[in-house]
Amino acid sequence: MITFEREPDSYKHWKVEIKNNKATLFLDVSEKDGIKPGYDLKLNSYDLGVDIELNDIVQRIRFEHPEVKVVVITSSQEKNFSAGANIYMLGQSEHTWKVNFCKFTNETRNGFEDSSESGSIKFIAAVNGICAGGGYEVALACDEILLIDDRSSTVSLPEVPLLGVLPGTGGVTRLIDKRKVRKDLADIFCTNADGIRGKKAVDWKLVDFIAPPSKFNDLIEDRVSEMTKKVKLRDGKEGIKLNKLNRSITNEGINYDFLKAKINREDRIANIHIMGPNSNDVLNLDEILKKGSDWWPLKFARELEDLILLLRTNELEVGVLTITSEGSADDILGVTSLLEDNKDVWFMNEIIGLLRRTLSRLDLSSRSIFTIIDNDSCFSGLLAELLFVADRTYMLNNSMSPDGLKGPFITLSNINFSSLEMVNGLSRLATRFNNDESKLSTLRNIVGESLNAERAFEEELITVIPDDLDWNDEIRLSVEERTSFSPDALTGLEANLRFPGKETCETKIFGRLTAWQNWIFNRPNAVSEEGALKLFGTGSRAKFDNKRV
Repeated sequence: MITFEREPDSYKHWKVEIKNNKATLFLDVSEKDGIKPGYDLKLNSYDLGVDIELNDIVQRIRFEHPEVKVVVITSSQEKNFSAGANIYMLGQSEHTWKVNFCKFTNETRNGFEDSSESGSIKFIAAVNGICAGGGYEVALACDEILLIDDRSSTVSLPEVPLLGVLPGTGGVTRLIDKRKVRKDLADIFCTNADGIRGKKAVDWKLVDFIAPPSKFNDLIEDRVSEMTKKVKLRDGKEGIKLNKLNRSITNEGINYDFLKAKINREDRIANIHIMGPNSNDVLNLDEILKKGSDWWPLKFARELEDLILLLRTNELEVGVLTITSEGSADDILGVTSLLEDNKDVWFMNEIIGLLRRTLSRLDLSSRSIFTIIDNDSCFSGLLAELLFVADRTYMLNNSMSPDGLKGPFITLSNINFSSLEMVNGLSRLATRFNNDESKLSTLRNIVGESLNAERAFEEELITVIPDDLDWNDEIRLSVEERTSFSPDALTGLEANLRFPGKETCETKIFGRLTAWQNWIFNRPNAVSEEGALKLFGTGSRAKFDNKRV
């Protein structure tokens, strides 16, 4: 089983140096330590294991080192920044592995940009050698790219001419949408395997600054100084250690302190059950900082992120996620208010950022999601986001119950309108209602109200509200129907339906990954025995089917 939690003393591919407000990450890939056997990670190329470490390092810097305002990514290898994703790994991998690999690397890169935009850490790529493919895509995700001007260091995206595919981690999109490279120059750049260096790279907007080797370190320090001035929410003096997750994996499922995932492989369903916070989590700020990574919102976010990645990577045939919860609405609303009221405190800002990125992993997972609200549920405040993540929501309607029960209830909070935006830049509520401001204004007026099934349905927050007579059958039949459909068709359907409205750089990246890259990775021109990915490095030329389709 592939796992995603790492400890600093287990890193094989990265070296971390922290000095004052700067963290420098040195890429030094161990060739023989690929996450799977069968290939060597030469030329500082990376596979999933390298990126898992990178994700862990950045997460730890966010929480454990609040003094750090700028992260510099560079290489320990002379004249070689990174050759990008390992081609031999891609050539021998199954299609599902390639797509999940690309999705994870995209999420890691998007995480750089999310931290930067939220007032947290800024990122600088200090390119000190050849920087190709995915290596350049790491640089593109940073706020600035610095290139050593030594007549040999270049940047390139050689996937089209060399491999018969597209850059898999947002390279083409970031090139023109983020860096504003002119499209004809981008066309030349993406069809040129040799790369571009020096002043030309600056003139084409491929990098921001260049300097000769003797002045490169001075350039780095100068840009770190300038970037530091732009960071607003990193003034903490003492970090929060991210303790190891309490996780157990059995054949039946995956369990954490606040999450339990029961996996039914025969029916291809996983139920994710959430245990909400309690009154011991509704604390003042000093008490929260003392509790650290054991405070419910942070622990829950880390557990949910880990679970999503484990299911996505290791349970490929599980197609439907049902989400349930239990706990006190008052307690979840209490911790939500603490996050909202203290969002300018670095620790709270980082928790909100982690929640935002983790929920986005759910949005972007190719799984059908049904959220189920029964009598024990606590889908309020920040947990109400799981109603709007879902493709459908089912809420038990007890309004006609002979014992007079009117619950369960859901309650909106201000956090549902901001702070936890999707990759399209909108809240999930705004996305749900196609950014209809009149509808959103109506919903803002009922923030804090306990809504039963009928009221929630009236406000268009719930899909179906069966009564207790139809409850079990309604959900069972809906899930059975879902699992009978083509997984490929559902992946396409969900990707289209989840992100209505405006496009962003991120939605373009993920949309194109799902469509174009997914398609190209299945085409013989790339992956047949005579395809470019299979023949890379052999000296033989790929044979292409030249028909345009």
